[in-house]
Amino acid sequence: MTPLLDTLRSIVGDAHVLTEGDLTAWEQDWRRRVRGKALAVVRPANTPEVAAVVKACAAAGTAIVPQGGNTGLAVGSTPDESGTQIVLSLTRMNAVRNVDTANLTMTVEAGCILQNLQEVARNAGLLFPLSLAAEGSCTIGGNLGTNAGGTQVVRYGNTRDLCLGLEVVTAQGEVWSGLKGLRKDNTGYDLRDLFIGSEGTLGIITAASMKLYPQPAAKLTAWAAVPSIEHAVQLLGMAHKQLGAGLTGFEVMGQFALSLVGKHMPQLRVPFLGQDDAPWCVLLENSDSESEEHARGRFESLLESAFEAGCVTDAVVAENLTQAHQLWHIRESIPLAQAEEGLNIKNDISIPISRIPAFVAHTDALLQSQIPGVRLVNFGHLGDGNLHYNVQAPAEGDAKAFLRDYETQVNHLVYEAVAEFGGSFSAEHGIGALKADKLEKYQSPVALGMMRAIKNALDPQGIMNPGRVLKA
Repeated sequence: MTPLLDTLRSIVGDAHVLTEGDLTAWEQDWRRRVRGKALAVVRPANTPEVAAVVKACAAAGTAIVPQGGNTGLAVGSTPDESGTQIVLSLTRMNAVRNVDTANLTMTVEAGCILQNLQEVARNAGLLFPLSLAAEGSCTIGGNLGTNAGGTQVVRYGNTRDLCLGLEVVTAQGEVWSGLKGLRKDNTGYDLRDLFIGSEGTLGIITAASMKLYPQPAAKLTAWAAVPSIEHAVQLLGMAHKQLGAGLTGFEVMGQFALSLVGKHMPQLRVPFLGQDDAPWCVLLENSDSESEEHARGRFESLLESAFEAGCVTDAVVAENLTQAHQLWHIRESIPLAQAEEGLNIKNDISIPISRIPAFVAHTDALLQSQIPGVRLVNFGHLGDGNLHYNVQAPAEGDAKAFLRDYETQVNHLVYEAVAEFGGSFSAEHGIGALKADKLEKYQSPVALGMMRAIKNALDPQGIMNPGRVLKA
């Protein structure tokens, strides 16, 4: 492989072809469950360098693993253990090429950190609404590659819905530029949608044209206790009716999930923690284009109706931005608190919203009957039907042994229930290598056939992130 490495060094520079030293940041997945071995980590600075790297790897028949912030949860951006794959890190490509305030778009490179893009939009007096827990380290290329969701999907959609065009390096090292930023462009197949969500298996996203929105005049946050998840769904319907497009966030959290935050992060004051009449809590966000007074009036009217209907037992409305951030911080701390509690089994699922209460009742009972003492950490984006349905070991059990002995059984039970209730076993985290075998089982043969045809057509050598999404 020395000739290939020499070629790569001539393209990106010696300092940006890493083969020695501690490569953990690129070779280990975010959850530290998998550690691979790369032939080299290559860090191009621009799209022509990416194209040249891909051409060199294609000529050598060497597989490429595209990588952004390496914050994924499905093992989709780390190399395998063979030591033959190139990790193509895009973090040096972090320029904002253009902000077009009249067109409400910005053109950005794939290595841009999500939080930085939010700040660029804010400084222009605009809003880039994609928001998720890893926004301080994930990159927009990775967000596009996995079609990331986050906390504002209920209003603005997934990353796919925020993208108007892409620049992509193909598996042959050619560059497709589709960065016009047009909202209407019916000139053939929508190539953009092929690459979004493809997890680097069809080509490498190097830049994107993303939608911007006006900043809301006011944004209010409330935390409500609800007596059941059925009542949470009822509250969601009321929020849609009374707030309309102003409803920009609707999160649900089970009491046990919140108890982990209270246990491991006692500095965070969790509202209604441990209250018997609050087995579930909901975090709502209302964005208003008129004024804070108008927003607060609509919010208070909604909560008053919800109290009268019996679907809310208590509620607090943030009085200022600091309090709103504190409430959101509690919600976003659940995964960290769960990690402090010990190893756990994560499930990122989506269910038709109307069927979520029945799914939770059915699957909770099933798991608790099959595995006595198991603890269920239910929380997520109820507004778009996405639950993080996680499973924790019994309180006094060995978490590592629990994972070893029960992960396959738990996933089987959960995925079968998801299928029964008409849902998806992967809502926003992608397939990666972790769930490629599950895709084979739960996706239709017709859909799999079309996916393989697309993969073979665009990447006939099979060098683009092999073994991810579709089994090798």
